[in-house]
Amino acid sequence: MTELTVGRATQEPADRSAEVVRRARGRAVGVLVDAYGTGNFLPAAFNRLGVDVIHVQSSAEPISRMQPWDRGAYLDWLVYSPDGSTERVLKEIEPRFVLPGQEPGVLLADRLSEALDVRSNGTTFSAARRDKYKMIETVAAAGLRTARQLLTDDAEEAVAWAEAHAYWPCVAKPLASASTDGVTVCRSADELRAACRAVLGTTTVFNGANTEVLVQSYLEGTEYIVDTVSVDGHAFVCGVWQYEKRLLPNGKPIYNRDILVPSDTLVAQSLIAYTRTVLDALRIHHGPAHTELIVTDEGPALVEVGARVNGHLHPAFHDTAIGVNSADLTALAYLRPEEFLARYGDGVYARRQPAVVYNAPTTLSGTVVSVDQALVEEIRERPSVVDLVVKRAPGDPIVPTHDLLTSPLRVFMTHPDPVTLELDYVFVERVRESLFEVRPTAPRAACGLV
Repeated sequence: MTELTVGRATQEPADRSAEVVRRARGRAVGVLVDAYGTGNFLPAAFNRLGVDVIHVQSSAEPISRMQPWDRGAYLDWLVYSPDGSTERVLKEIEPRFVLPGQEPGVLLADRLSEALDVRSNGTTFSAARRDKYKMIETVAAAGLRTARQLLTDDAEEAVAWAEAHAYWPCVAKPLASASTDGVTVCRSADELRAACRAVLGTTTVFNGANTEVLVQSYLEGTEYIVDTVSVDGHAFVCGVWQYEKRLLPNGKPIYNRDILVPSDTLVAQSLIAYTRTVLDALRIHHGPAHTELIVTDEGPALVEVGARVNGHLHPAFHDTAIGVNSADLTALAYLRPEEFLARYGDGVYARRQPAVVYNAPTTLSGTVVSVDQALVEEIRERPSVVDLVVKRAPGDPIVPTHDLLTSPLRVFMTHPDPVTLELDYVFVERVRESLFEVRPTAPRAACGLV
């Protein structure tokens, strides 16, 4: 995601209803729920089509481990109240749409959009769109290939299950987190016990409590992303990306590069066909979706899907490499659905030029003293670099990378010449540790923004 000027959302006064109604009166408005991270790109996309946006924060306190939503991008904002007052305010202002800006807003956006009778994926399958256990069960029931799985709050039950079925290696993860948070590949009973203990009793990146751990059979193969935007079940595929990952000795998978795949390749075509069936099974008929899959020897299998935009969305970068971006496509889908269907319905992108998103790892540990701005500019001036995000600033803690949150640098690169693109990647990979001057400290908890 690109760097944005943001202000941390804080707890609002108990009732902002009158002010929101006053400001929305006579305007075409829509609603975004929890537009953290790359959800920050959505307000401008709707503004370009003549609609103002109101933000609804699902919890009283903002989610601290996600890049905050930008107050300056909104007409106004509300903190959701379970007493029904939020629904009453929104009914009075008659929004054109309600959709999630990022993963934590999916359930509430489903409820609000259904209650307001605007375009909605509905609440019937909401849980299956957030709870990874129910998600896989739903997709498996539709006849699609998936991992085997167990949901438990007992590490010994997890070990007994893996032993009984010879599921080694297996994967332990939180039920509803993101960014490889808490995900561990386990090759022995002791590793699985440790992974379960590391999840249970902790919180997700969305501040949710981990009371159970999801254990799944390991899917051997290459992992991919398929990004889509839909209207009435007609999905436009706006990107297929191959994940380049590395498995740490402790079983933690970390991202390296997301590599754009030409849509006319056999692997892309098989992933697209599988993903369309997944979207139908989970009733994601409207709006964006971000689907992660692994191509096994038997074919594609679902890892998980989010009913929201990709966490590496960067409109200018995607426009250059693909010709479209999911922020503008989402705005078109909700505000001009007939135009979306005529131009994009059931379609597939064409790659204009090679592209990668590099999530640079680090082995540094301590407190950032300074960032080498001259080197930042040197990276930015490389031929293929569209943008970069330095995720650590002076005074911030930095820890060795063990998930996406702890990668301190993200670089968006695209160029017509694949050799130039590769040379720029090699350069950034070589200098990445030189960006930060660090004062060593004792190891501390993971930090970072999604």
